[in-house]
Amino acid sequence: MLTDIEIAQAAEPKRIGEVAARCGVADKYLELYGNHKAKVDYNLLREEEHAPGKLVLVTAINPTPAGEGKTTTTVGLADALAQRGKNVVVALREPSLGPVFGIKGGAAGGGYAQVVPMEDINLHFTGDFHAIGAANNLLAALLDAHIQNGNELNIDVRKITWKRVVDMNDRQLRFIVDGLGGTKNGVPREDGFDITVASEVMAIFCLATSITDLKERLGRIVVGYTYDDKPVTAHDLHAEGAMCALLKDALKPNLVQTLEGTPAFVHGGPFANIAHGCNSIMATRMALALGDYCVTEAGFGADLGAEKFLDIKCRLAGLRPDAVVVVATVRALKNHGGVDKAHLNEENLEALEAGLPNLLRHVSNITDVYHLPCVVAINAFPTDTPAELALVEARCRELGVNVALSEVWARGGEGGLALADEVVRLCDEGDAEGRSAATFEFAYDDDLSLAEKIRTIVCRVYHGSDVAFEPAALTQIAKLEELGFGHMPVCMAKTQYSFSDDAAQLGAPEGFTVTVRQVKVSAGAGFVVALTGDIMTMPGLNKSPAAFKIDVDENGVISGLF
Repeated sequence: MLTDIEIAQAAEPKRIGEVAARCGVADKYLELYGNHKAKVDYNLLREEEHAPGKLVLVTAINPTPAGEGKTTTTVGLADALAQRGKNVVVALREPSLGPVFGIKGGAAGGGYAQVVPMEDINLHFTGDFHAIGAANNLLAALLDAHIQNGNELNIDVRKITWKRVVDMNDRQLRFIVDGLGGTKNGVPREDGFDITVASEVMAIFCLATSITDLKERLGRIVVGYTYDDKPVTAHDLHAEGAMCALLKDALKPNLVQTLEGTPAFVHGGPFANIAHGCNSIMATRMALALGDYCVTEAGFGADLGAEKFLDIKCRLAGLRPDAVVVVATVRALKNHGGVDKAHLNEENLEALEAGLPNLLRHVSNITDVYHLPCVVAINAFPTDTPAELALVEARCRELGVNVALSEVWARGGEGGLALADEVVRLCDEGDAEGRSAATFEFAYDDDLSLAEKIRTIVCRVYHGSDVAFEPAALTQIAKLEELGFGHMPVCMAKTQYSFSDDAAQLGAPEGFTVTVRQVKVSAGAGFVVALTGDIMTMPGLNKSPAAFKIDVDENGVISGLF
């Protein structure tokens, strides 16, 4: 059996100009990065009129070691829609080098449902993440230089909130002391690094709607506070112009293709457990403008990625999904039901029944909290038995939701035709209960307090019983509301493995309390971040990281990226 990378390397992709022409991108907007990838000038959105297409969101159950295949399903669904004669464009996030070398080993789909060139997308791509890291760290350097050269803004070094970033899992950098070595080498202070995909610059990059909006958002970044507790912004440091100059080309969406030649924008990549987990608004709008259908995804399970897509991205960008796909595997559901990874290939209806509430809760949230039509995609494995598949279908139908078997990993678009047909039906007709894009609602209102927004997400989306705010978090909430940030949506930083803030609570736990230990503002992004449990904004490598398996031969051919 071929690996993902071997399948990708055996493909013969179209030249990117041909892919661009397929979705109506004129040559004047195309900036080539070799033969198989390009950037598309964002002026296309300003200079040309396009009726927006249908927006399809792909999300999933809480991830498990068994795998769910959300990106694979997204790509395969798009190819299936194309096989049905639909004009479709994909919109995905860019992979972070941290997970590529850490746990995942690649994040461009899998099997015969991938975006290519797979190696480029996973490794550096067009340099967007490097530009984001450079802009972030320029601001950090300007901040420390200001303090070193007189500190006219009266910044309290104990209240600096801005960190440097690197796009790698490096726990050693979580907490550091810098500025050592005497007065010429800076002011000594406690500091730390975040991973690039957790940076507010990444969030701003993905939420900006134009180069002007990008610059204004960068200027609103709060980097710390003065001795009398006044916020200090990037604009106060005269930083936004230079930061924007570093990002001006990165802001242009990246165009690639699926193995079947379907156009795909891969652009931006915030994590969904510690950031908002969605690709850029620029890429999504471009896909909607160029396609009759835009198929996009949000990171991790629906409690994180979909919640943030719907409550943050849709709120800030004025988007309304026409249909939602929730991806699951029988294997992963059995894992939620208590079966360890070694025994997931064995039929176990009892464990499947115990794990199904995880899927059903995500489905219920989509239909009953957000009032959107939904279909469940079962990402098929050869070990799935007819009895197991029938059980999943029966439980979903009890909620009035259809189930489609997806075989896109093995068969590409052809394996997703049933799913594509159901997605088209939901987009055109809505579901039997009358849910459609027109009935979409947010989980919470803007006028709630920050604490009430957090509690609403915990109780309504996670199905917890309460929130425990640590004293520091309560103080921070009060300060942020005093400064005028209380109207913003909330970005929850939480483990991806559970509805709760405890990664060990699989399935569909109830009656739990989520602990919020820190609340901070991302003023440029336009949301407030609530850090729960023991979530970290800088991951670490495990004992056997994926990097051990990645190699390159004398001809420059890469192996080990799955």
